[in-house]
Amino acid sequence: MNDKQKNPPALRRKPSQTRSREKVELILGCATALIARQGSDAMRMSEVAQNAGISIGALYQYFPDKTAIVRVLAQRYNQEARECIEQCLTQVKDFPHLIAAFGCLIDEYYALFMAEPVMRDIWAATQANKTLREEEVAESRLNGALLAAAIRRLRPQADPVAVENAAFLLMHLGEATMRLAVSTGPDEGRELVESYKQMAAKVLADA
Repeated sequence: MNDKQKNPPALRRKPSQTRSREKVELILGCATALIARQGSDAMRMSEVAQNAGISIGALYQYFPDKTAIVRVLAQRYNQEARECIEQCLTQVKDFPHLIAAFGCLIDEYYALFMAEPVMRDIWAATQANKTLREEEVAESRLNGALLAAAIRRLRPQADPVAVENAAFLLMHLGEATMRLAVSTGPDEGRELVESYKQMAAKVLADA
């Protein structure tokens, strides 16, 4: 079974015309507003259709179920984060700069999740669905590849397999740390983030 069969596209019908793309954006905007107000667990497809001013049949033309909506929103947040990571890491010139830049990325990510209830909700929903969990691991692998590329550029003599493994692990542990940090109080959450940053700095220094 190939990856496409295992994880079919989130969108049932890919919008090709401007009107269709606008409708998808409208649906996602309404879903985001509902999630912000009541959470994805309480959100109903009928509510999304009603708020978007479309029929439930029109909604199902694009999204087969609520999970598909959450999946597209998660993919968008992940893409934005990956672009930010790539832009930051391609500019590092030495290991002190890399460690500082990685720490800044963690701080920004944590602040974003603390400020965005929709992102926190979608992240929690990701953990309850096997397909979404698999996509989260795949995303950690992609982000890890970006970090590994930066490490190899600065230290070309390093063992590439060890670098890739360390980078993948750092990125996935970063996701787990964020999830734990936002579930605790802000003081403890910040301490957890700082502890992770110190651990990551040691791993990067030895990479």
